[in-house]
Order: sequence, then structure tokens, then C-alpha cells
Amino acid sequence: MTADRLIGVAGAGSIGCFVGGMLAAGGRQVALLARPRVIAEIESNGLRLTSFEGLDRRIAADQLTLSENPSIFNDAGVVLVTVKSADTAGIADVIARHAPHDAVIVSLQNGVGNVGVLRARLPGRIVLGGMVPFNVVSVGQGRFHRSTSGDIVIEADDEATAVRLSVPGLKLRATDNIAGVQWGKLLVNLNNALNALGGLPLRRQLSQLKWRRLFADQMAEGLAALRVDGIAPVSSTPVPANWTPHLLRLPDSIFSMVLGRTMKIDPEARSSMWEDLQRGRATEIDYLQGVITEIADRHGLQVPLSRRIVALIRNAEQAGKGSPELTPEQIRDAL
Repeated sequence: MTADRLIGVAGAGSIGCFVGGMLAAGGRQVALLARPRVIAEIESNGLRLTSFEGLDRRIAADQLTLSENPSIFNDAGVVLVTVKSADTAGIADVIARHAPHDAVIVSLQNGVGNVGVLRARLPGRIVLGGMVPFNVVSVGQGRFHRSTSGDIVIEADDEATAVRLSVPGLKLRATDNIAGVQWGKLLVNLNNALNALGGLPLRRQLSQLKWRRLFADQMAEGLAALRVDGIAPVSSTPVPANWTPHLLRLPDSIFSMVLGRTMKIDPEARSSMWEDLQRGRATEIDYLQGVITEIADRHGLQVPLSRRIVALIRNAEQAGKGSPELTPEQIRDAL
């Protein structure tokens, strides 16, 4: 990969537009493969990137290549995959047909199985795993708002791809244990469904002990499943994964102090799964709580809360009315 080669974003939704936009703002050539709605927004308004930290950048539409046609990847040196997990196989086939064989493929997706799918369908190519710790919300009119903190982590490689992709305002760090990092992020992302079911801003949700206890119990189920499967998660925060349930159960005042030192959250931030429900889209529940229940099934482990949350998200998807705005007590009901 050279700095002057095009960077393609395969599936430019909220994360893809924010990351691609930051790269373009940093002087890179960027092509966004996006839906017509996203393309129309950016063509009409430009791409605006904001954050809770005060970032406010505008990228003119003519600074980007925007298209529904994957032929925009024909000269790409890097392709960043940002589609939902269920679409990974399909986008891999698109990349196989259109991206050069020497292009580096980087998965910036939730979940733990996407890299395996990409490698199976893109034999002989360089495929790197990644983890995006922050959340991005599509505000409308071409604006994408980063609402939580953290640096992107990607798999270390001989070409130092993490360093080469870093630009001012968007740092990528390399790791020799991307699998552990992704499992650690999966545990944190178990709260995505809780946030979607409750409908509260993340900061307000995490400020309430009843919600944190629910999250702690959910994470404890996840940790038990990973332990029995021989998986060692790497925390995406300074707090070790095994300690996090205990931290979540601390009194409000102590927890608030610790959270402020480990993560910054926009007052109105919500999870991507909440946004999926609001927009009537399928969620990634199968790739979060669904992974925990699958491990539990293989080992005869009881994970009643995980199963309950999967069922509630399924109900909300089918209802198509956005977040059901449940209380912690309602989520625990019938366990």
C-alpha cells in the first residue's frame, strides 16, 4: 500500500462515512461505495464530520468518489470493509471482482467472524482484522457525529498498515492479538442491545445502577461462555474484561468517576443497534448475543439473559416501531 493509492470504503454507512471522511480530510484519495440515500445527502450537502470533542470538518463532495458501482475499487490500494456482518460474504465477492489482488482488505466491523469469512472468499489476499471502539450516528444532511472515544485498532502486518492509514484526528493502532481485541469489544457491545431496548442515551443509561447491573449480568454470561470455550478477551478499555462486571455494580458516584477516566461519551449518544431499530433495519444481534448463545449451546451452558435479549430484539425488529423503551425490570421479566 502506498499513500497515493485510493482507499475504498465498502459499505459507507455511519462508520464508513466518518472514517472515509477523516481520511479524505487528511489528504487521501477516498472512494465511498454507498447507498443512494447517503450519496444524495453528501452530493447535496457535502460530508460533515462532527464529534462530542468539538470536531467540525466539512469535506466537499468533489473531494470524494461516490458511487453505487463497485468499479470505483479498481485502483484501490486498501479496501475498508464497514458493512453489517450479515453482508460480509456478499461484499467479499464484490471485492474479489473489482479490487486489485494486492489491495489490503481491512475489516472495521462488529463481531468476531468477519475476518474468517473475508479470508475464505478472498484467498491469497491480505485481510486484516480491525476494531472500531467509537460510535458514529448519522444525523442527516450528510452529517456524521462521533459520540464516543477511542482509537481504531487493526491487526499488525509487515506493511505497517495502521501507521500508513493514520491521519490527523484519526489514529489507528496495531495489535498482535486482534482476535482477543475483537472478543473484548464483543463483550462491551452486548450493551448495544440493552441500549436499543431501553432507548435512553448511553450516558444516562450508564448513570443508573439498575441498568448497569443488567449490563454486568449480561457481561458475566458472556465471560462465562468465553471462558468455557477457551477464549481470552482483551479489554477495549483500561479496565480488564473480568473486572468490568464488578465495576458496573459500583455505586453511581464511584462508577461515574471511573467512567470519566476510561471513556468519553456524548450526552446524546446511543448504540448503533438503537439506530437500526429506529430506521427499521435488521440488527446485528446474531453476531453479538447470538454468538454467546451459540457457544452456550455447544457447551450446555445456561445463558437465560442472553436468550431473553435476543428474543426481545427480534420482537422489536418485527414490530418495526423503533425502540420498545423497556425498563430493566421488563427486560429481566420471565427469566
